[in-house]
Amino acid sequence: MKLLMSLFLFLLGSTAFAQQDSLYLLKPDQVFDGENIHRNWVVLIKGNKIEAVGAMTFKLPAKTKVIEMPGTTLLPGLIEGHSHLFLHPYNETPWNDQVLKESRAERTAGAVMHAQATLLAGFTTVRDLGTEGSEYDDVGLKQAIEKGIIKGPRMIIATKGIVAKGSYGPNYKNADLDLPQGAAEVGNLEEMSTEVYSQIGKGADLIKIYADYRWGLGGVAAPTFNTEAITLATSIAKSSGRQTVAHAATKEGMRRAIMGGVSTIEHGDAGDDEIFKLMKEKGVAFCPTLAASDAILQYDGWKKGIDPEPARITAKKKSFEAAIRNGVTILMGGDVGVFTHGTNAREMELMVAYGMKPIDVLRSATSVNAIAFGYGDKIGSVRQGLLADLVAVKGDPSTDIKKVNAVVFVMKDGKIYKSN
Repeated sequence: MKLLMSLFLFLLGSTAFAQQDSLYLLKPDQVFDGENIHRNWVVLIKGNKIEAVGAMTFKLPAKTKVIEMPGTTLLPGLIEGHSHLFLHPYNETPWNDQVLKESRAERTAGAVMHAQATLLAGFTTVRDLGTEGSEYDDVGLKQAIEKGIIKGPRMIIATKGIVAKGSYGPNYKNADLDLPQGAAEVGNLEEMSTEVYSQIGKGADLIKIYADYRWGLGGVAAPTFNTEAITLATSIAKSSGRQTVAHAATKEGMRRAIMGGVSTIEHGDAGDDEIFKLMKEKGVAFCPTLAASDAILQYDGWKKGIDPEPARITAKKKSFEAAIRNGVTILMGGDVGVFTHGTNAREMELMVAYGMKPIDVLRSATSVNAIAFGYGDKIGSVRQGLLADLVAVKGDPSTDIKKVNAVVFVMKDGKIYKSN
């Protein structure tokens, strides 16, 4: 028995050493390092980290595997800033039915497939902002990916999300029904405090609150939490080193969230110059989720490119332009799950269509997201010492953003998951 155990430990150690000592030299046409494009650069990977970057002036270590990548651009692994791996497109199954009628086992099985599709599309990290009724199942999904049980991106998770009692859904306007909710409900400051502490204890990497929702008279969007409640949540999260992010579509909801100390605003449909100036002043980043609105309106019957542009799209364009104009940090995050996982780059295409330069969109999806989320010292750039999360695409996405869809190579943590 002791002999078998010794052999097992030897083999385990040998495997770990082999992975740590693995060497790859990647030779694309050009490298986007998270900021700029560089021609004739190569990237040397040792184990799970970037060992060297730049022109081939260094001595190549023995046993290095050279991977030729003609016609490609090598980028940092893309970062999805607003994902829901436990949701799937609403034209397949409405949100209410996903929360109420699909078992958590079914939803987890779907999330496993969604995680794999996301990784193979070149998104090596996701900020997953709520399981929408699947409790803390994102904690287990993240652990399964980290242990190598399933394939998927690095996960930055929010667990359940926090809503004001009575403001969220499912809600069928029947006062006799007490339905399971898609997020954690709180009704006062004590409950807010308890919920934030509980979610941190269960494994949340960040706290997500809904600063407003469609609970106003006639179902219009209206603020839910006051600034005091938001400040309480952010202060508890901050003391643990965690960020707080806010779903906020209304101007007042955005203002309360900003003054309450959140790190990012999600959606921001009604943002204007006044609000975005405040965000710039307070250092709050903006995740516009353009693709979610685009998808939902098409589900509702809008024939894009044929029908007139809906007012909601016009408003999104206006708020996005105001954010750019006021110099707000703009993140890349599409609210994927509303639309199909693995098509995350749909958001990047819309960012360009709505006025951003392709190179700036690439920055948003890599170094900007990484820094804003607090992971800039680990991911988001092609730089010596960072984790080897790398993606290669055919062509040059800095001039044609659609090229981010032509993924031919995916590496995460030094391991190759796709190589065409």
